[in-house]
Amino acid sequence: MRYAKVELTPPSPADLPAIKNGIVKLVSGAKTGAWKNLTVREAWLNTLIGMEICFWFYAGECIGKRSLVGYQV
Repeated sequence: MRYAKVELTPPSPADLPAIKNGIVKLVSGAKTGAWKNLTVREAWLNTLIGMEICFWFYAGECIGKRSLVGYQV
């Protein structure tokens, strides 16, 4: 619970400049090809973070529709 209070809270208005800088840095790195200079460890961690985001999205979809298969029309 100690970690959940810190990690699962929504961003505060004070966090918005850091988020904006992170997005700008990500976009500029993608444009310049900086992603090619990552170490294997950094690339693996980025892959795991991307997979975690996808899994949270799919878990939220299943919770929201209250079913594992399709939407009820």
